[in-house]
Amino acid sequence: MKFHIKDISLADAGKISVAWAYRSMPVLKSVRERFLRERPLAGLRIAACLHVTTETASLMETLAAGGADVTLCASNPLSTQDYVAAYLVQHCGIPVFAINGEDTETYYQHINAVLDDRPKITMDDGADLVSTIHSSRVELIDGVIGGTEETTTGVIRLKAMAQKGVLRFPLIAVNDAKTKHMFDNRYGTGQSTIDGIIRATNRLIAGSVFVICGYGWCSRGLAMRASGMGANVIITEVDPLKALEAVMDGYRVMPIAEASRLGDFFCTLTGDINVIRKEHFEVMKDGAIICNSGHFNVELDLKGLQEISRHTGRIRDHIDGYALGNGKQVYVLGEGRLINLAAAEGHPSSVMDMSFANQALAAEYLVKNSGGLENQVYSVPDEIDREIARLKLQAMGVLIDTLTAEQEAYLNSWEMGT
Repeated sequence: MKFHIKDISLADAGKISVAWAYRSMPVLKSVRERFLRERPLAGLRIAACLHVTTETASLMETLAAGGADVTLCASNPLSTQDYVAAYLVQHCGIPVFAINGEDTETYYQHINAVLDDRPKITMDDGADLVSTIHSSRVELIDGVIGGTEETTTGVIRLKAMAQKGVLRFPLIAVNDAKTKHMFDNRYGTGQSTIDGIIRATNRLIAGSVFVICGYGWCSRGLAMRASGMGANVIITEVDPLKALEAVMDGYRVMPIAEASRLGDFFCTLTGDINVIRKEHFEVMKDGAIICNSGHFNVELDLKGLQEISRHTGRIRDHIDGYALGNGKQVYVLGEGRLINLAAAEGHPSSVMDMSFANQALAAEYLVKNSGGLENQVYSVPDEIDREIARLKLQAMGVLIDTLTAEQEAYLNSWEMGT
């Protein structure tokens, strides 16, 4: 078995950590038990490009339980938990190509390594597998029946491909499932981003001005958590509907050019490029702390920052200082990469439980519907979404009502009024 990881001797530590995470993933456990019985993915080759964390390991084991031959690489150079990579190789026999801190060249070597397995299904977090296949590994296209995409940024890329007519196989937008973005993006990103910022800086959130760029589901979660910890939250947006929602939720809304002068903490979560630029860095307070929790580090114009400043070195783990020409210092966390994974451990396993159940069931759906889907981006079927929600409630011991026959009839009629 080919693999490329940091240290195989870390496998036993990984085993303990994966088992701890799995205790909080009852929905995925239910899916795995059925997969073991039915083997719906038997003989299927799956290439996965995901954050290599304890929760991802549980997903890989679930896919393998369903009969799939899985190969895994990292979707971010700084998010890999090296003990998890070692665990998957040593104890599960799953090839992994991921090393925490790998450079860009190695990152793409690892992507190509998992593609060398000639997958039938791709499983992405950011669409790097799909984009690589379409740009430099086109010989693989005819063998792929479809793929899944975990994150907002990846779905944006895939929808752009579909709109331009260049997408060559069907994709399922796992991120768009209600049991994914309403929980993973909001509660997972909210908690884990604050966790990463605090671990990196040990700074107090209460009383600070906390600028959040964007007001999608991830930003909503972060704003909720930052506000709950006593921060004065400012939202920047380009979408008038989202900006209006932020105002109605009680936050100040203003352009980034204005917010740049006020913030103590800055965090981007937009999925777009150069959201905070050098003209914004130049007017920030002395000591401003800047980070990103969107998928790619392009949200911060780090090249522009380097042009107007002098790097003063690594202040502590995950903090780089930059001295501006005006004598002020600003600090960038996690090299501008996902701060919740660079400095913390990503989302709690209980919320990834639903996200990764969506991934597993979406892969099964692609197999069942192979040949019947067009080359476009599909939503997760509503029946899968509802089943995951049902299983989660069941695991939490929460009961809900069911409609009576009279209520069903009323909702399905037009004759009955007031």
